[in-house]
Amino acid sequence: MKIIEKLKEFFIEEIEVKNTFTNDVVLHTIQKHEIDEIPRINERSKIETYSYSRINTFEQCPFKYKLQYIDKEDSEIDDTIESFMGRIVHKCLKELYKRKNFEQGYSKEGLIKFYRELWNKEYSEDIRIVKKYQGLNADNYMNAGEKFLSDYYETYKPFKQLNILELETEDKITLPDGNQWHIRIDKLGYDDKGNYYVCDYKTSSRMMNQREADEDKQVAMYSIWVKNKFKKAKSIKLVWHMLAFNQTIVSERTEEELNKLQNEIVNIINKIESTKDFPTRVSGLCNYCGFTSKCPAFNNR
Repeated sequence: MKIIEKLKEFFIEEIEVKNTFTNDVVLHTIQKHEIDEIPRINERSKIETYSYSRINTFEQCPFKYKLQYIDKEDSEIDDTIESFMGRIVHKCLKELYKRKNFEQGYSKEGLIKFYRELWNKEYSEDIRIVKKYQGLNADNYMNAGEKFLSDYYETYKPFKQLNILELETEDKITLPDGNQWHIRIDKLGYDDKGNYYVCDYKTSSRMMNQREADEDKQVAMYSIWVKNKFKKAKSIKLVWHMLAFNQTIVSERTEEELNKLQNEIVNIINKIESTKDFPTRVSGLCNYCGFTSKCPAFNNR
């Protein structure tokens, strides 16, 4: 890199470099491939951290992406009731497995009590309830989350299916283009046969099908991190806990599929970074958006 930077700055044909084996300083004649490398390296002056939610925002609505990730605008709403409920449920399941790891007992009643206390502590009237027109209110969502936890507890107690390695993992991997990809795994564990499980909790009211699981980008990208960190893993299984249905759906990826996925992600990022015009894209998700007052499409409606 230093050689190339000197080339760019001074346009010289020979520079002094140290031979790492003999410590002798010798003249190095600049080769054509080193000159050709200058534009490629300087293309990326800043490394960005991407995530599934970030690229998904771009694909759903480029205008929202611009406001949120480029202009860094503040959202006009604190939260939606769906995301709030999902976050509280996630916190409770994390607490459940933390206690298990420390060999602390945790009754279902104790878990539900913890859930209700968290809900009451963090709930705000500013949280948007889009489906009020259907007669739904905050209590409906609170009761739904409570049922999710109750069903999960009864299904998996005494929670010995997996040896838990990490909860809500926070890390990054480097993509082929040099950018970073955010890794946040809800629950990572392994069984006694050496199989690893990347688990994701979903509070969606719509059941995922097998095709969607097999095409999922989010959890599949997490498995790359697991593969790199735990090289002795016999297999890496992707697991979605569909809490509203008390069911799981499982998928796996081959090495070839993961390489293809990384290339797809890089292509999406290249598209994002080369985009100059960020049009609005009207959909049912507009009702959940925190930038409606700035959106010309929404205002026109």
